[in-house]
Amino acid sequence: MRGDARMAKRSESLGRLDDAARAGWMYYVAGRTQDEIAAVMGISRQSAQRLVSLAVAERLIKVRLDHPIAACLELGERLKEKYDLRQVEVVPGDPQSSSTTVGIAEACAAEIERWLRRPDPIVLAIGTGRTLKAAVDQLPTIECPQHRIVSLTGNIGPDGSAAYYNVIFSMADAIKARHFPMPLPVLVSSAEERTLLHQQQLMRSALALGAEADVTFVGVGELGTDAPLCVDGFLDPREMLSLVDQGARGEICGWIFDDRGALLSDRVNERVASVPIPSRERSTVVGVAKGSRKHAALKGALRGRLINALITDEIAAEYLLTN
Repeated sequence: MRGDARMAKRSESLGRLDDAARAGWMYYVAGRTQDEIAAVMGISRQSAQRLVSLAVAERLIKVRLDHPIAACLELGERLKEKYDLRQVEVVPGDPQSSSTTVGIAEACAAEIERWLRRPDPIVLAIGTGRTLKAAVDQLPTIECPQHRIVSLTGNIGPDGSAAYYNVIFSMADAIKARHFPMPLPVLVSSAEERTLLHQQQLMRSALALGAEADVTFVGVGELGTDAPLCVDGFLDPREMLSLVDQGARGEICGWIFDDRGALLSDRVNERVASVPIPSRERSTVVGVAKGSRKHAALKGALRGRLINALITDEIAAEYLLTN
């Protein structure tokens, strides 16, 4: 009976999501009012309203804003000039939101899609993390067999399991192109192990392809005991605190840097198995991050020209312009 009850509850939940998807489609795509949705579905207006809200809450509806906001454009132009960037996308800020992905994930997805729609072959390199995972989840199905997509970061967790926030396999579900994963953890046990692993043919291919990237998308990560490198188990809190004491301010694909954007001469960086950040002379390296916790890391990445393009929000843009 318990199994039957669970199946019935699951069926009810799926049915409600079906209704939410139908209501969301009618409201956002077909342009129906909530009264019209209620009439079509045979429910009350309040129920229609709740279903539309559920469609948004469950991210069944993905919205992209096509109208450029003047204040965001102005901030972007000022950032381009101050940091000599190739391109900048600034999205509206929401001081009440605690999300570190909403807004910039959609903007990042649109930029990735723009590159993948190019007819001529490109190499697209991509890092890992929550923001990039959220961006990739926004991508539509795209047929682009002429392109190659390479992961800069290993897709294996510290315990040997698949790393949840590595995006290369999620990307392969939607993007019909050749994908090249990095079958390594972000950090290995020693510099000697890294050298040995990088000598393997599979690794040499990924390293060479990463160096050829035409465009690169990376998350810019903060440091601290509640930062992803600690939370995901790659560094223990003592190692992290030692890095911060040495002046570390941020990380990109596991590479630790200080407030000037210089990579730390530390044993941790000697253990990073990721592909080096592609040349900013050759590649458009897009850093993607928002939120006050990322401010110091973004500042360092820009000062050191670890990135030469940026997707962020108004609040971070204002910080970067005034500090």
